[in-house]
Amino acid sequence: MPYSQMPTYKKVRMGMVGGGIGSFIGAVHRMAAALDGKIELVCGAFSSDPEKSLESGRSLGLDDDRIYTTYEEMIEKEQLLPEEKRMELMSVVTPNHVHYAPVKLGILAGFHVICDKPLCFDLQEAYELLALIEKSACIFALTHNYTGYPMIKQAKHMVLSGKIGTIRKVVTEYAQGWLTNPIEKEGQKQASWRTDPNKSGIAGAIGDIGTHAENLSQYITGLEIHSMCADIGTLVEGRALDDDGNILLRYHNGAKGILYASQISAGEENNLKIRIYGDKGSLEWSQMEPNTLIVKWMDKPTQYYRTGSHDLCQHAMVHSRLPSGHPEGYIEAFANIYRNVAMAIRQKGINVDRDLYDFPSIKEGVKGMEFIYHAIKSGKEENKWLAYLT
Repeated sequence: MPYSQMPTYKKVRMGMVGGGIGSFIGAVHRMAAALDGKIELVCGAFSSDPEKSLESGRSLGLDDDRIYTTYEEMIEKEQLLPEEKRMELMSVVTPNHVHYAPVKLGILAGFHVICDKPLCFDLQEAYELLALIEKSACIFALTHNYTGYPMIKQAKHMVLSGKIGTIRKVVTEYAQGWLTNPIEKEGQKQASWRTDPNKSGIAGAIGDIGTHAENLSQYITGLEIHSMCADIGTLVEGRALDDDGNILLRYHNGAKGILYASQISAGEENNLKIRIYGDKGSLEWSQMEPNTLIVKWMDKPTQYYRTGSHDLCQHAMVHSRLPSGHPEGYIEAFANIYRNVAMAIRQKGINVDRDLYDFPSIKEGVKGMEFIYHAIKSGKEENKWLAYLT
């Protein structure tokens, strides 16, 4: 079904936890949720500061009685509203250490939940949420938004349909340079909590962007990590968490992998790349040029697949909004997750194909947390390197 032929239905009512004035990711979530006109923001607890929450909600056009001082108050009072008015979906866009509690309370109250990544603060919280959500009828989604790009859908289709043969090697890199200097000491908000182990957890760059690289590689290939050898480092003096990591991976099918995640790669913006090598050909995609998928063959010329072109798989087509030549990017990929969740909530009326209109679930969230823990643990081991003789 082309994107232009999507079914219509009543908007899903959404509340938000976090994402107040000054929040980068909160604004992104709201833009993504609103893009397709299938979700409307009806309430929120936007900050732990009551005045800031009220100011944030008013700036978004909400009535004062739907702006709350805490997520506990929001969940409690929204439950008391008539069914046709109360929120149905809760978006959690707080720092890592404030994921678990609102997600748990929201699910227990019967609300569907979308949560920013990584899933939570530590692995124990992840396993507890897994057990809770698997027993619940509520939908849970994690915003590993890069899986929403049309060319990522195309890449996954080509791998799983055997187009490039048996996968032998996967190279994923996510390079940023914004933490090259200790800007957290200058009070930069995004840097401050991401480099704070009391808010971010045991990992810095590995948790923040390494999980995206890990998720993207497993999403496209379907391969599970068997083992790893990690070199995790903190290159900015005095920083409490890692800002650079280089990981060798082995997959269950015998394929080998390299994953590089760095936030001190000076000059880099948001340079997420993946290359997948099979025994027939290979795929290459970069978020800096997201509308192009490069396919290289052993026995024929290189091909370039483009978002919106007529020869894409169905999964890529239903996640493309515009004709070829009109760029689609970060917000659209993010919006595909929100759109698909909204469709799943309304699925009784439109018979949604959950494989076609997919989104990351609690299982991907737990895998991400396990990846963080194994990477940090491996990074602390000393017996994995063979020193050169001098």
